[in-house]
Amino acid sequence: MNDSDRELMHQVSQGNVARLGLLFERHHARLFNFCLRLTGSPQTSEDLVQEVFYRILKYRHTYRPQSDFLVWTYQMARNAAADHYRKHQRLVTGGDEAAAETAAGEPLALGELESAEALDLLGRALERLPLAQRELLVLARFRHLDYQQIAELLDTTVGAVKVRVHRAVKQLRDVYRQLATGPATEVTS
Repeated sequence: MNDSDRELMHQVSQGNVARLGLLFERHHARLFNFCLRLTGSPQTSEDLVQEVFYRILKYRHTYRPQSDFLVWTYQMARNAAADHYRKHQRLVTGGDEAAAETAAGEPLALGELESAEALDLLGRALERLPLAQRELLVLARFRHLDYQQIAELLDTTVGAVKVRVHRAVKQLRDVYRQLATGPATEVTS
């Protein structure tokens, strides 16, 4: 039962679709968190994860065993999110919904409150980035894909990924500082 993701997906591609359940168990939380950081909406993220696994099943014949399963899966997630945005013609953000979920706990200590505020500010700054930069940062910093995997996913070079990540971090830092210092003009990309 210790099959690698590649072997499991190869079995699914060969018609043993019951093995998809194990892949779902292994990766649904990771994909949910990826989609949540892109959309900001738990409901939309759950829908997107379901769509990703539907697409994995539908397009299982296109999987190549030499391919990195995670890269292939994140590409499906990117495509599902892009299709969602095209369909709805707007960015869906769940900042208020997410804040309501975290506000249900006990009062926070001063240090925890400052950390929570900083995290909230970081989340708001991330939401203001263009989708391509937000997606890149989520892959590199939150999903911990290495630059080679991201380069494969984006069909580019490792060098280009490094430059894009650097620029996205700089843009995120600028937006974060702008939000932290109060209302000012919007940062444009």
